[in-house]
Amino acid sequence: MIDAVKYVPRAALFLVIPAALFLVPWWVLIYCPVSGPLFWAGTALAVAGYVGLPLAMFRGHGPKQSDPAAIVGDTLLGVMWVLFSWSVVGAVGRTVLILAGVDDPLRSRVVALGVLVVSAALIGWGVVEARRVPRVRTVEVAVPRLGAGLDGLRMVVITDTHFAALDRRRWSERVVAVVNEQRADIACHAGDLADGSVAARRAQVEPLAKVEARLGRYYITGNHEYFGDAPGWITTMTELGWLPLHNQHETLTHNGDRLVIAGIDDPTGSGLPGHGPDLDAALAGADPQLPVVLLAHQPTQVRDAVRAGVALQISGHTHGGQIWPFHYLVRLEQPVVAGLSRHGDHTQLYTSRGTGFWGPQLRVFAPSEITVLVLRAA
Repeated sequence: MIDAVKYVPRAALFLVIPAALFLVPWWVLIYCPVSGPLFWAGTALAVAGYVGLPLAMFRGHGPKQSDPAAIVGDTLLGVMWVLFSWSVVGAVGRTVLILAGVDDPLRSRVVALGVLVVSAALIGWGVVEARRVPRVRTVEVAVPRLGAGLDGLRMVVITDTHFAALDRRRWSERVVAVVNEQRADIACHAGDLADGSVAARRAQVEPLAKVEARLGRYYITGNHEYFGDAPGWITTMTELGWLPLHNQHETLTHNGDRLVIAGIDDPTGSGLPGHGPDLDAALAGADPQLPVVLLAHQPTQVRDAVRAGVALQISGHTHGGQIWPFHYLVRLEQPVVAGLSRHGDHTQLYTSRGTGFWGPQLRVFAPSEITVLVLRAA
């Protein structure tokens, strides 16, 4: 009985969230504007989607890890989130039309048509944005105590590649080509490398072996590695020539000046023996006079970075919200959704919108990025 009870909240979410995603669009697009056979056909389609979404998500992301089911579930989730969001906007518009004296069925049909047109356009655009090679975003960051010999150091950051059910090896190769055009001194992958086992996703990850960086290539785990096989991905990235910063640091020397680059695990790893973030261990033995650049997957980890006097933290995780208006929900959990921000007196945080996408192959008002951080002596 106890085992059954502890799964009730999760099961409730599995039913309540799809109910909301389908109920609001059903009301705006079907219940109000149409009747007769079209009403019953639309209602049947909504019910089928409500039943099918949790089933596809469970089969795709649950123990069986069915890639076809994951693609179906993820796509349906993304489409319904867009329809839900714009149906809410449409409901507000419908209220405005009521106040303006516009009668039904014209009022409801105008709103439904508007929601469908906007949603279809955004879904099409969102697919293109998600599947394209990310734009390069260059940001200069003034780093206190950075030696003159390191002024202009170029750190190229990719993160949240989320290699998963859709085979994106060709995309991976094109990303590497763009990364290499940036003439990186340091290359970083800030976590959420892949979803799934090494055996299933390694072919998509292998092109990362060709990333070029004069002073080193560094990788940390994100939360999604811990949903799969984090130790396996650490081993794989080592085999591909990257240095996993598993609660550890390296001291880099260039033109006579030095910089500490450190990395910590994602908090999700705390349930795995030997894993979980430990910033004190990561910085043990580092020269306290040198500036520290920290790779930490989640922006919320900046609290520990401030305490430790880190000069710059580099994070991902948020995807910039990925599909508007999801960034408002992300902001409830994370201190920053995207961009460069200051925390405490001495710590800056750069949060990437991510290089790939998770789940739905959609990005709406949250474009992906390959980031070039140019470090400047303050």
